[in-house]
Amino acid sequence: MPIYEYRCENGHLFEVMQKIADPPVTSCQTCEAPVQRVFHPIAVHFKGSGFYNTDYGTSKRKRELDASAKSGADSHDAKSKEKKDSSASSSSSSTPSGTAD
Repeated sequence: MPIYEYRCENGHLFEVMQKIADPPVTSCQTCEAPVQRVFHPIAVHFKGSGFYNTDYGTSKRKRELDASAKSGADSHDAKSKEKKDSSASSSSSSTPSGTAD
């Protein structure tokens, strides 16, 4: 059976061993104040290979990431240059022609 920890509004902490199907405790054993169940984070450690693709990368993985980053940066630079070129040509054709001489 699991052991559950409860805390009352007055700060009392106590543990209760009860079945999962049992209803939760509603009042403090010391002062009869309302209680809430205390939850604690669990410690999980994933050890070994295969849990995360990026964890404990090898030199091969680093080379692959560098190559993809370089090719991605090159294509991004080319796209931004094309965008600048097209916006520059459209802005030069739309210059105001109503100048006074």
